Amino acid sequence: MNIKILEFIEGARKATGLTVIIDVFRAFSVSCYAFSQGASRIIATNNLDEAFRLKSVYKNALLAGERDEKKIPGFDFGNSPTEIILHDFSGQTVIQTTTAGTNGLLSAENAEILLTGSLVNAGAIAKYIQKINPETVSLVAMGYRAEQTADEDILCAHYIANRIKGGKKDFSNKIQRLRKTSGKRFFEPENIEFSPPSDFFLCTMTDRFDFVLRAEKREDGNIELIKIEI
Repeated sequence: MNIKILEFIEGARKATGLTVIIDVFRAFSVSCYAFSQGASRIIATNNLDEAFRLKSVYKNALLAGERDEKKIPGFDFGNSPTEIILHDFSGQTVIQTTTAGTNGLLSAENAEILLTGSLVNAGAIAKYIQKINPETVSLVAMGYRAEQTADEDILCAHYIANRIKGGKKDFSNKIQRLRKTSGKRFFEPENIEFSPPSDFFLCTMTDRFDFVLRAEKREDGNIELIKIEI
């Protein structure tokens, strides 16, 4: 099995084989928490007008996402797992759009199988990949705003690769170091309203969920996330 680690939108475009689009802080952590709170469907889009259109199509649909890390005007939720775990999504459709994660999904046009990636279900992702046993695995670390290398996304990529190969499971020391690097923004007072400290901890609860989210292209060009129990 050939495992490649790529970055940003360019990496998503180059990705082949079984592809994992990784966005730990916070898009695909949010997706996992939304499903764990009962969401029946998550649709990812990179266009705000399309997000509002989709909300009008699906009864009881909710909008979740961000631009510049903050909740988008007219949206029900931001890109914060802290918000998500306080809501019962049972039977509801969530329409999600973010700067990095959802753009990565929509850019991965050469992927044969497409998954979302986060630390909260990284172990399940590794198990799924072992089961499929593809020739090529592309792990795409989307980075901060899909422009700057993000330590948490690179760490997640290495964690998944390590687990696929049967390596150690304990990355706790490396995760703790994120508080002083890419995760420090969650502890800055000026960000507390849209990026609270609890988001850091919720996004770094490694292997909290034993399911993967497989991304399937829809006829309307958007992406639907399918929850698959492992």
